[in-house]
Amino acid sequence: MNKKRVDRKIYNTKSARKNHSKDEKKQKKGSKVKAIIFFIIIIALIIMGIFLYTNRTEPSLALKEYFNLLANKEYEAMYDLVITETSKEDFVTRLKNIYEGIEANDISITIATNSTNEENKELINITYTNSMKTMAGNTNFLNTAKMKLVDGKYKIIWDSSMIYPDLEDNQKIRVNTITHTRGTIYDKNGIALAKDGSIYQVGLVPGKMNETTDLNKIATILNISVQTIQNSLNASYVKEDTFVPLRNISREEQDKKNQLLQIKGIMISDLNARVYPYKRATSILTGYVQNKEGKTGLEYAYNDLLKGEDGVEIYIIDENGTKVKSVQSKEVKNGEDVKLTIDINIQNKIYEQFKDDEGAAVAINYNTGEILALVSTPSYDANDFSIGITDDEWEKLQKDEKKPMFNKYLATYAPGSSFKPIVGAIGLATNSFTADEDFGRSGTKWQKDSSWKDLYITTLETYTGDANLQNALVYSDNIYFAKAALKIGKSNLMENLDKLGFNKKIQFIQDVSISTYGNMDSEAALANSGYGQSEILVNPIHIASIYSAFANGGNMVLPYIKQELGEDSNPVSKIYIENVFSNRITNIIKEDLIQVVEKGTAKDCKIEGKVLAGKTGTAEIKQSQSDTNGTEIGWFNCFDEDGMLIVNMVQNVKDLGGSHYVVKKVRNIFE
Repeated sequence: MNKKRVDRKIYNTKSARKNHSKDEKKQKKGSKVKAIIFFIIIIALIIMGIFLYTNRTEPSLALKEYFNLLANKEYEAMYDLVITETSKEDFVTRLKNIYEGIEANDISITIATNSTNEENKELINITYTNSMKTMAGNTNFLNTAKMKLVDGKYKIIWDSSMIYPDLEDNQKIRVNTITHTRGTIYDKNGIALAKDGSIYQVGLVPGKMNETTDLNKIATILNISVQTIQNSLNASYVKEDTFVPLRNISREEQDKKNQLLQIKGIMISDLNARVYPYKRATSILTGYVQNKEGKTGLEYAYNDLLKGEDGVEIYIIDENGTKVKSVQSKEVKNGEDVKLTIDINIQNKIYEQFKDDEGAAVAINYNTGEILALVSTPSYDANDFSIGITDDEWEKLQKDEKKPMFNKYLATYAPGSSFKPIVGAIGLATNSFTADEDFGRSGTKWQKDSSWKDLYITTLETYTGDANLQNALVYSDNIYFAKAALKIGKSNLMENLDKLGFNKKIQFIQDVSISTYGNMDSEAALANSGYGQSEILVNPIHIASIYSAFANGGNMVLPYIKQELGEDSNPVSKIYIENVFSNRITNIIKEDLIQVVEKGTAKDCKIEGKVLAGKTGTAEIKQSQSDTNGTEIGWFNCFDEDGMLIVNMVQNVKDLGGSHYVVKKVRNIFE
């Protein structure tokens, strides 16, 4: 027992010694770390003290004042802070030309050291880092300023090396800009729709003019005023050999060019510009560029991809104009090309058919979602903006009642009877009625009951046979679809329209107006909604997506316009909403729409040997039911068996035959 106690005591003593030794080591290590930290703090304080000293001495403050004035472009005030043999005028001109020529801004300095000249205590050298932004990007460089005490104030002994260390007084700084190329917009087959090209710049050289130079004739050819020409010739910069630009013309205007070259003093040169080979057929689609920025259309939507950046080199030249040294440079970055899903042949066909109408057309591949054409008419020529549009021409475009610059395929319109297949499909999907169900004959005028008072639903055409879904679509029976909407019910109809993308932004590179159905706040409003009237408004791109489900078996494709290829090099298929209708329902609607073309309201579109399915629609735009002066919108949505679906809308067709006017033109596209 005693021995064990002794052993335990010895063990505990050894353990205590061991722990004590560890504590001593920890204390020594801790002291060492503290000493290192203390040393670092002392060094930091010394460095900070040196920094504060060097930045707060009188010479340093004088140098900072010089650069503060430079940052604010106060060149004349800077002259009072320097010692130089350069005249004040030359000093100001040199600084202004160089710094503003390279677009210098955010100019600042950080002082590193200053030291007194051992031979002359009145002289101090200050080393500093000069930082600034230029047109070539951010730059900074180390420089040294020589300061001298004059009448109790330090001034800078100035020469051109204060601008840049290697710059001498007899040298200059030049800027060379390497112009970037804007990306080309191609159609799906690699045909350019918008590209960088050239135009003609027309001008006068005063020294080559004579008494035969007819300013009136020039003004007439160029569509400008004589006063405009005279003002240009009288500008202060103009000399005998100066080329005075008057106006640009396109390279296609050869007759105009030849007429102008017959006039003494006229000179025509090439000028780089954005050109649009298909003019009005694609101008609303592509939009136009001004000041190297896309302003409208796809030029605007894809501007970040297309625009690129100019390259710049800032360099020093000697008195002979020879490059001495490069100061700073930025590589040119050309814009990326954008390849679209558009087929220019289809785009052109549609445009030629509807160019004089107020309307919109959307052509898509109903299996993939590729947009094959987007047309808004009437249109304008985007080349006019590249050439330079006059105030009169701009005002004319703005005041045109047909709104040639308004993109109609991005807007919404009352769909009229083109909405009926959608209501029919919703009715079948909700089991509100069957395709064969006979709603009963109602003639050309109907109301649910006397509670509607003087409100009646009217339809244009009577027909034999049951009032079922197919006959109602074939003969465009408004009364049937008014009854169909009532059978479906307000909440059911709204809910299912929401499932089809109503009241929701459709994903697209441009801002597409949202399709809406309004409040349907009465039975009459609900009934009128059944055949695309009341407050129903649809966007052509969205309606094309809905109709794609009737063509492909139930999926609403997502219309897209920038080409995307899969691993198999085929276009990708994009689904917006999957299985919106069953295959059974879409087959019923599709077969009914085939019959609309075969024997119904769209029979003018029938083409021998070709199967087409479609639906007409004439929407009345009027203030009240008794309004006889309202306008009409004509629709025809049609698809073939080869993957193409076209949605067409034309405004103001009341005196043109309504939707039948549209049908005949669409036939020419499919033919």
